[in-house]
Amino acid sequence: MIKKIKAPLSEKIIFIFLLLLGLFSLSSFFLIKDKCFFVKDYDPVKITFDNPKNIAVLNVPCGNVIIELYPDISPNAVKRFRTLVESKAYDDVAFHRVIKDTLVQAGDLEFGKKGNIDYGKIGTGKSGLGTINSEVDSPFSFDKGTVGLARTQNYNTEDSQFFIILRDEPLYETEYTPIGKVIYGLDALKKIKYLDKSQYVLRPDYINSLKMLVN
Repeated sequence: MIKKIKAPLSEKIIFIFLLLLGLFSLSSFFLIKDKCFFVKDYDPVKITFDNPKNIAVLNVPCGNVIIELYPDISPNAVKRFRTLVESKAYDDVAFHRVIKDTLVQAGDLEFGKKGNIDYGKIGTGKSGLGTINSEVDSPFSFDKGTVGLARTQNYNTEDSQFFIILRDEPLYETEYTPIGKVIYGLDALKKIKYLDKSQYVLRPDYINSLKMLVN
């Protein structure tokens, strides 16, 4: 008759520890692989807005970013932005400039399109609609989540590129034209791919779509 040998308590504890360690490692692998795991995705259809005609929905790899536009503050800039959004010009355009926890920038329609990206020229592309004048005279607080139009070192050179700040930037007031503010989904932007040693991103993340909530 074969006798059953009882495992010592210490061996049982070690076995349970190794099992838990294995499960933790496996779950950590999937969490790290899925950078969007803890990011809430907002459904604009389930949200009530005071002025839905001024709501834009930016879809990025980690979900929806919901932006309220401010035509009363920057009417020409918002008009340009809406024109490009409604023509779906921003779809599949790269987030070519990203500074961790500071800002994300996209909107180079000429050199930033998926499948036709030009790393040597990205950031200099135009929309073909011409530049518009800066609108920086109205008081505006560049708080975290503000959306503004990018420009060159000169005023009155805004076109299609826009940025969203991930922290308060009071020095941007009177420097850049504000067009709106993120009201839901800012965390999704914090997951946009960045590089530690460069503001410009190789193999960047892209805008999936950008559309107005109400056409």
